[in-house]
Amino acid sequence: MLGSIQQVWQFRTLVGALVRRHIATRYRGSAFGFLWSLLNPLCLMAVYTLVFSYYMRFNGGPHYHLMVFAGLLPWIWTSSSLMEGTASLVNSGHLITKSLFPPQVLPVVSVTSAMVHFLLALPILALFSLAAGVSVSWTWLLVPFVVALQALFLTGIVLALSALNVFFRDVQHLVGNFLTLLFFLCPVVYPVSVVPEKLRFLITYNPFAALTQFYQELLVEGVLPDAGAVAYVAVVCLVVGMVGVRVHGHYQERFAEAL
Repeated sequence: MLGSIQQVWQFRTLVGALVRRHIATRYRGSAFGFLWSLLNPLCLMAVYTLVFSYYMRFNGGPHYHLMVFAGLLPWIWTSSSLMEGTASLVNSGHLITKSLFPPQVLPVVSVTSAMVHFLLALPILALFSLAAGVSVSWTWLLVPFVVALQALFLTGIVLALSALNVFFRDVQHLVGNFLTLLFFLCPVVYPVSVVPEKLRFLITYNPFAALTQFYQELLVEGVLPDAGAVAYVAVVCLVVGMVGVRVHGHYQERFAEAL
C-alpha cells in the first residue's frame, strides 16, 4: 500500500493536471459553471427539507436543514467518486494502452475531483450555520481527519471496482443501483433516532453512515464522535484501502489487453 501511495505521489503533477481538466470539462458550456457544485447540494437540501419537514413530518431537530446539508456534501462526494471512478479505466482506455501511463492515477483523480467540490462547499455550510444562529465550533478543526478517512475509504473501493469493471462491465451498473440503496442506509435525510432499534445495526456497522454522522456531529452539533466508532471506521478504511490496492495491482498488467 505504501508503494502505491509513493507511486501516486510520484505522479502528483499529473494527478493535479487531470483533476483541473476534469473539473473544467464537467462545467464547460454551462452558464453557472463551477457554481453548480454548490447549487446542486443546496437544491437537494431544499427539496429534502420541504418533503421531510412539511410533507412527511418527523422531529429532525432544530437545525434539520443544516444536518441534511452536512450529510449531503459527503454523500455527493461518495456517489460521484464511485460512479465516475468505477468507469474511469474503461472511459480512458486510450490512456491505459500507453505503456508509460500509470492506471492507478485515474481512480485517484475521480476521488480527488469530487473531494475538491466537497471542500469548496464547506464555507457555504459555515455561512448557513452562522445565518441560522449556530456558531462554527472548534470541532471543525477535526474535519480534515474525517476527510482523510473518507478519501482512503473511497480510493480503496474505487481502485478495486475500476479494475473489476475492466473485465466485468456490469460492475458500473451494479454500483449505480447500489448507490440508491446506500443513500437511504445513511442518516442524511433522517436522524438516527427514527431508525427502529432492531435495524440500528445497519447504521452502526455501515462505514458510510458512520462517516456521515461524523460530519454532522463535527460541523453542526459541535460534539466529538464516539471514540469507538472512529476507531472502527479507521480500521475499516485502512483494510479497504489495502484490499483496493491489492485488487488493482493484481489486474493491472492485463488492463491494456482487455481495453
